[in-house]
Amino acid sequence: MPGLFAARTLKKRRKKFRLYKARIKHRIQGTLHKHDPLEGAPMAKGIVIAKKQLEQRQPHSGMLKCVRVKLVKNGKMVTAHAPRDKAINFIQEHDEVIIEGIGGSQGRSYGSLPGVRYRVIKVNGVSLEMLRTGRKQRPSR
Repeated sequence: MPGLFAARTLKKRRKKFRLYKARIKHRIQGTLHKHDPLEGAPMAKGIVIAKKQLEQRQPHSGMLKCVRVKLVKNGKMVTAHAPRDKAINFIQEHDEVIIEGIGGSQGRSYGSLPGVRYRVIKVNGVSLEMLRTGRKQRPSR
């Protein structure tokens, strides 16, 4: 137990050890927004550069359909997942897509997706889910 008149010392010590907590450290140093391609935004617009398939992590087996996207706001390249069955068929190269975070723990990749942190939600202004289920048609440019 600390003695009498130790409040100043305890307060100073608490303040010093706060920096060991990752969330507080990122907030103070601003490193989360420096390394985040979306720069703190929930969604971002980008252009599809290429379609690719990734192999799932163990113990799952299967090929995940992904796209390489170049973000409009800062030119950074990210890999985004095309979720659900046959969704990749509605995405072509040079399409304008909107991506969002996948929602894994602390912004990291999700489940068996190796290094993929984002997913496609819109293609040329139309929801990917609407295109996939056949409720809307793909806009022709």
